[in-house]
Amino acid sequence: MATLTVPPVPPSPRDDAMQLYRAFKGFGCDTSAVINILAHRDATQRAYIQQEYKAMYSEELSKRLASELSGKLETAVLLWLHDPAGRDATIIRKSLTADNKTLEGATEVICSRTPSQLQYLKQIYHSMFGVYLEHDIQTNTSPGDHQKLLLAYISTPRHEGPEVNREIAQKDAKGLYKAGEKKLGTDEKTFIHIFSERSAAHLAAVSSYYHDMYGHSLKKAVKNETSGAFGHALLTIIQCAVNPGKYFAKVLHKAMKGLGTDDSTLIRVVVTRTEVDMQYIKAAYLKKHKKTLNDEVHSETSSHYRTFLLSLLGPITSQDVQ
Repeated sequence: MATLTVPPVPPSPRDDAMQLYRAFKGFGCDTSAVINILAHRDATQRAYIQQEYKAMYSEELSKRLASELSGKLETAVLLWLHDPAGRDATIIRKSLTADNKTLEGATEVICSRTPSQLQYLKQIYHSMFGVYLEHDIQTNTSPGDHQKLLLAYISTPRHEGPEVNREIAQKDAKGLYKAGEKKLGTDEKTFIHIFSERSAAHLAAVSSYYHDMYGHSLKKAVKNETSGAFGHALLTIIQCAVNPGKYFAKVLHKAMKGLGTDDSTLIRVVVTRTEVDMQYIKAAYLKKHKKTLNDEVHSETSSHYRTFLLSLLGPITSQDVQ
């Protein structure tokens, strides 16, 4: 469930474009007005607003926003402006080509998306950057298991329905045990094969069988048997198959705990999940940490940046405080 709140009768894209133009005019930018419009429009509405703005004022809305806003707010608003596939492409490209690349953003986005989303993402990626995603992964990641898994994951067709062949799921659980915990060293090929070729529903069943057979979770086995970027990719795939809300709640908590906030992760997760499953993430966050996600974000951010993120997270509902 999404947390985006859109007016019951939203203004026309033309009216929104005019209001944004007014917010930019004069000395300084009326940032509150910008947030009030953009943080309460869905992806389709945002696309129409951008079309209208360009038609009326002969400039890209994104370029104007980049010149009017700054810092973390600018990063968050510009990322939000995209449609989901364009946003994913932007995150991956930045993650793969940044000077201090950690590959976390690219790994998270690729390993948490459905096969159909990934197919569309690859088309958008090529149209935006003039290069194939596969090429960028090969060029910007080290040869090894992480690279092999990412390439397999974006190119292998996987079933997206809820149906599971229980016999094969049990067989996969045994295969992963033999490839990992049962032997000295790890047979990474088996992990790559099963994790890249099986559906989310199937992997959730494998995880359940693994726990029944061996007394602990497949997630724990992956943590024990793998590490680094490869381990992160496998953990993202299995956790998003079992419970994506819980997984992203964990990512958000890690981004905000301790000294300082990992704003790039905070922005990435809030902006990419608001129109998807943020209500489930908020519920998982509260269950685990006994504090609402809204309160945590409020205490870790400030000013207009805080206002924007909290607008996307939506109001605290009865579901958030049960």
